[in-house]
Amino acid sequence: MVYYVINEHLLNQPAMRTLVNLFERFDKLDTNINKWLVANSIGILRFSMGIVFVGFGILKYFNGISPIESLATRTTTVLTLGIFSGHSAMIFVATLECIIGFCFLSGMFLRVGVWLLAVQMIGAMSPLLFFPAELFSGPLHAPSLAAQYIIKDIILIAAGMVIASTWTGAKIVAKPQSLRSTLGKRVPNVYKNMTTVVS
Repeated sequence: MVYYVINEHLLNQPAMRTLVNLFERFDKLDTNINKWLVANSIGILRFSMGIVFVGFGILKYFNGISPIESLATRTTTVLTLGIFSGHSAMIFVATLECIIGFCFLSGMFLRVGVWLLAVQMIGAMSPLLFFPAELFSGPLHAPSLAAQYIIKDIILIAAGMVIASTWTGAKIVAKPQSLRSTLGKRVPNVYKNMTTVVS
């Protein structure tokens, strides 16, 4: 009873009422942002990946511009059993990346683009297997800058998986929840309140 009276007294204080009002406004803003992200984030992700692949793909058409030209060339030569080597290997990778990028940007042939992304990611991660001594040459086998560049591709793999999950027209629908109601929840519990709807 005393606890209730104290809290009621605190809530009647002008400063506390102001804080409560501010939190409620932020809570509403947070919920609206979440709704917008659910509706638009996958499209933004797809478009962003398209820009990344087209941009980095174009760089590979020109000698000496891509920071991983030597590594990518050697890896492509190994994976294609020597069919592509030298600058032709870079042309092959550049063309593949640009095709993936255009599929993602346009949304056309997206299913093909995702499969090509899977192939490209196998090639992108292969140097870790083919050239470990070169890529982990730092103290205590710390990854080199090139290795870090490659390892970060797991983010692209995860993003591709998200986009692949929607290529049949599936949509993520979120159950609106206030910030306060989700503060004590772990991430998996939040995701349980989402459903996938195939249209």
